Amino acid sequence: MLEKLFKLKEHNTNPKTEISAGIVTFMTMAYILVVQPSFMGAAGMDVGAVTVVTAILSAIFSLFMGLYTNLPFALAPAMGSNAFFAFTLVAGGVVSWQTGLGMVFISGVIFLLLSVLGLREVIVKLIPKNVKLAIGAAVGFYIVSLGFKNGGIMQVDGSISMGDIKTPAVLLTIMGLCLLVFLMSRKVKGAVFIGIIATTIIGIPMGITQVPETLVSMPPSIEPIFMKLDIMGALKWSFFPLIFTFFVGDFFSTLGTLIGVSAKADLLDEEGNLPNIEKPFLVDSIATIVGALFGSTVVTTYIESASGVEEGGRTGLTAVSTAVCFALAIFITPIVGMIPNQATAPALIIIGLMMLSGLKDIDFSDFTESFPAFATIAFTIFTNSISNGISMGIIAYTFTKLVSGRYKELNWGIYILSIPLILYFLI
Repeated sequence: MLEKLFKLKEHNTNPKTEISAGIVTFMTMAYILVVQPSFMGAAGMDVGAVTVVTAILSAIFSLFMGLYTNLPFALAPAMGSNAFFAFTLVAGGVVSWQTGLGMVFISGVIFLLLSVLGLREVIVKLIPKNVKLAIGAAVGFYIVSLGFKNGGIMQVDGSISMGDIKTPAVLLTIMGLCLLVFLMSRKVKGAVFIGIIATTIIGIPMGITQVPETLVSMPPSIEPIFMKLDIMGALKWSFFPLIFTFFVGDFFSTLGTLIGVSAKADLLDEEGNLPNIEKPFLVDSIATIVGALFGSTVVTTYIESASGVEEGGRTGLTAVSTAVCFALAIFITPIVGMIPNQATAPALIIIGLMMLSGLKDIDFSDFTESFPAFATIAFTIFTNSISNGISMGIIAYTFTKLVSGRYKELNWGIYILSIPLILYFLI
């Protein structure tokens, strides 16, 4: 049955590898079960209900992704847009959380329309090849920065500095990284999974890993946030720039994840495109719409899916396994909460390294090709946003071709695409 559903032999994989990869993906994503409720709590939403909704949505749409697309991608509420929602819009007094959810719903409808009409796929094909190659590396650097910040190795407080290596938290991260380097060097199967578990255990006597009093708990009701969105309240012309921010952010974040992680999994064609990319785009857009109905911010394809790919995940069985973990997490949130950031940070750092291989294929001999690739990577890293990186890479490509007099190499589509991206930065 598994072979028929997921074509495991065709992808040179097996159930054991896929399930292990799915578990690793879940473990690197599990922080969202803590972070999302914390952010939404700051927006005045019920924390218990948000926790359950986060697990439910992640389970449902990771399952949907796995069965419908046969790709190893998992979904959950997006980091970045949730902070924008909670702290800029709601806590900032711009809108209520109900109206904010209405804005998320509208942006999801736009995603869906573009996906059904095939326009998202057209946009992907318009992006220059060297920018696509740079996206994989940009995502890799982005994941590394996540690992550095989550593990405390890098501190961002007005300025960027190195964390105090003498503190238990940073020390545990370094120990976990050393352990993972050892396992990877020895080519140990399941190195990432073993590294996360071992680092979590090491963190117990160090006081970092908190052992819960109970391992199982009954989930609270989702009634306080379910179907509480205010769509009509969000239909104001003055809110369009904010909805546009949700749209561009999710679109290019998803694109970056799909292209970057697929490159690592050798799923791209010669032009750097993902065959049948309209399928994961469709899942992603439906997830955002349904998520808003349940009381969640934008639900998107997760960059941490790269951890499962690094473990050997190549099919939808990886995503299905992640979905099962999220479903179980509804009842075992105390166990999930045990895994500290310091245990997953080393995994993110190593996974980011593995995604830099695309750099060797970028054409550095042509400045009009290399500069846009550089802009994609640099803006992703230094603005901490995949969306910013891809958007600026496309704009830079158009600009460099124009000022170099090589405008004939541009097609009408890239001009049209550049206009809303410029507005994205100006609005």
